[in-house]
Amino acid sequence: MYNYYFGRGWKRYLPYLGMFPALALYLIFGVGPSFFTALFSFTNISGVPNTPWNWVGFDNYASFFSLSGAGRDNLGVLTRTIIFCIAVTLIQNGVALFMAVLVNSRPLGHLFFRSLFFMPTILGVTIIGLIWNLLFNPLEGPIQKLWNVFGQSSEFLGSPSSAFPLVIFVQIWQNMGFSLVIFLAGLQSISRDWLDAARVDGASPWQTFRHVTFPLLSSSVTTNVLLAIIGSLQTYQLIYVLTGGQFETSTLALQVFKIGFQGSISGGGLSRVSQVQQGYAASIAMIQFAFILVVALGSQWYLRRRETQI
Repeated sequence: MYNYYFGRGWKRYLPYLGMFPALALYLIFGVGPSFFTALFSFTNISGVPNTPWNWVGFDNYASFFSLSGAGRDNLGVLTRTIIFCIAVTLIQNGVALFMAVLVNSRPLGHLFFRSLFFMPTILGVTIIGLIWNLLFNPLEGPIQKLWNVFGQSSEFLGSPSSAFPLVIFVQIWQNMGFSLVIFLAGLQSISRDWLDAARVDGASPWQTFRHVTFPLLSSSVTTNVLLAIIGSLQTYQLIYVLTGGQFETSTLALQVFKIGFQGSISGGGLSRVSQVQQGYAASIAMIQFAFILVVALGSQWYLRRRETQI
């Protein structure tokens, strides 16, 4: 067995010394905050200077899963987070795959459309939120004016019945281009020999896509599904800019931010203001982490298994 050394004596440790700065930064800014988040989730720390705090054990977790008060609101937020994740993952990847197939067929202006679809991914979350807030303005917004042509009106992002679907739509609009690029890369990596062989055998375009193209895109599907799941479960900036978490649009990630830094708990249409509770927010963050971990690992196991069976 061949071993490569960087030198003799102390010089053998030079690679480890080179790794130390990056490892130290990771431990300080990555592992450290994660450890203290887990630790604070068992306390009633508020984050307010000179305010005493105590060890409360699993009280924060019990409060989250309780069926009264803020606990009932949090269970609603958890349900909404699951719905948000499923809707974004399925619709975003379905639309991205459809558009990738169209762009891959190289219609007139396909380079322009590919750039157009990808453009929202490079815009800042605040810019996107402000743009769609202007478009959905219930008084003078262009979409409202178009709605008025048909004799209809809506409060859009100010209505509990329409705000959440619109938030899902904007989330998909923002990230669909990234999924499209991954699918497009997968489509362009498929050998033409497979497609030509299917056509020679008399397969229709749909049969070719179903039995040849889609199975060969399994790695792209796995990547996009995992990215969409993790991204949707972590989303809070876009929702905060669009609605502030009001009108039944708050998710777990946004709940952590609001309770831990603003002292507000989403409930019903408007938020109820209360004291900042960073210990309680830390417990929700740990629940969110466990939820993302289980969903991501379960999805990866299923998708990887599916790849090996194709």
